[in-house]
Amino acid sequence: MGLAVGKVGIVQLWARWNCERVVKSLHTMQDHKCRSLLRTIIGPVMRTHCLRPATVLATAGALLLGACASIVPDKFLPNRRSQAEALSFKPREKVSIDMPSKEDLALLEESVNPVYQLGSGDLVRVDVFGRQDVSGKFIIGPDGMITLPMVGDVFLNQLTREEALVALDRRLREFYSQPHVTLGVEEYASNVVTVLGRVAAAGRQRFPHPPTLVEVLANAGALPILDKQATLTRCAIIRGRDKLIWVDLKALLNGDLGYNIRMKKGDIVFIPDSSETAVYVLGAVPKPGSYRLTPSMTVLDVLAQAGGPTLDAAPEKIGIYRASSRQTQILDFSELIGPNRKVNYALEDGDVLYVPTSGLADFGYLLRQISPAIGVLSFGMAVDTYMMNQNK
Repeated sequence: MGLAVGKVGIVQLWARWNCERVVKSLHTMQDHKCRSLLRTIIGPVMRTHCLRPATVLATAGALLLGACASIVPDKFLPNRRSQAEALSFKPREKVSIDMPSKEDLALLEESVNPVYQLGSGDLVRVDVFGRQDVSGKFIIGPDGMITLPMVGDVFLNQLTREEALVALDRRLREFYSQPHVTLGVEEYASNVVTVLGRVAAAGRQRFPHPPTLVEVLANAGALPILDKQATLTRCAIIRGRDKLIWVDLKALLNGDLGYNIRMKKGDIVFIPDSSETAVYVLGAVPKPGSYRLTPSMTVLDVLAQAGGPTLDAAPEKIGIYRASSRQTQILDFSELIGPNRKVNYALEDGDVLYVPTSGLADFGYLLRQISPAIGVLSFGMAVDTYMMNQNK
């Protein structure tokens, strides 16, 4: 009999220790309502020795379910502060590249002289009527000078042909009376635009005039018409040491010539790889993450890549956030897969899709949080059964 009582006492102590451990773990839950109820009600119950461990644990479980059934941390379920906010998808604004407007680009283009300016490396031909000794072909040097026999150096860098003729005439008049001089450009070498990135012919390009952006792209083979995986959405123009200009290529290639700005000598055009353009899928999908944007990619396409909505999703409240226009749209998955598919929108770079969870999923989250308590509750019931059998 003493041995049986000893066994029962040990089991009671073990059950009591597990109960206290459960209560301590439940007290660590984030919600203040749960903590206060457990502190004020479960504590006195634990101090009474007349109740069985299973009774205590059952009481704790019931109180926990009643007090916390509607409580889910915000970090797991965004935008749950109110029912109204739950109906709209409003994630944090994605940091995106600010592209200048057409008006800003027009102001930038004003600094570009549409007339060709001579520069280092250009091959020019100078003809002085009746003076073959000073006539000939000359290369403008790195210092911007050409050297005429019997005359000396003449500075021609960054001058138009008309301005260069005035400079030559002024210099020749120091040696000749009323010289008649003509100037031609045999080879244009200084008007260089460098194209880098995802192009067929990257490198330095020379033009006999200040080219436009479309001319530069076409000359570099940067229009991948045959590559169905390529997506041209933007390009960067580096001008000098202090200017980086992003241009909306999608608008330009759709016929908006306001983005077809004139390039300046020394500009660098960078075409980013299409793998750098992406859309993002978050929420209740098997494979959340970023996905490469391909031409004409739609909402249904990227959802299919992400595995589609999970069983605990709310497919009638799929949110799509467009960073470029800062707009949010709520979609119904049944309309996406329906016969008309009117809401199967084409995606743009930076779009974010969010598939929210359903209310049943919220309850599932709660059960996952209290699963340790449920396990110990089962243990308490087993202890109760054992003690009752010992007392018979």
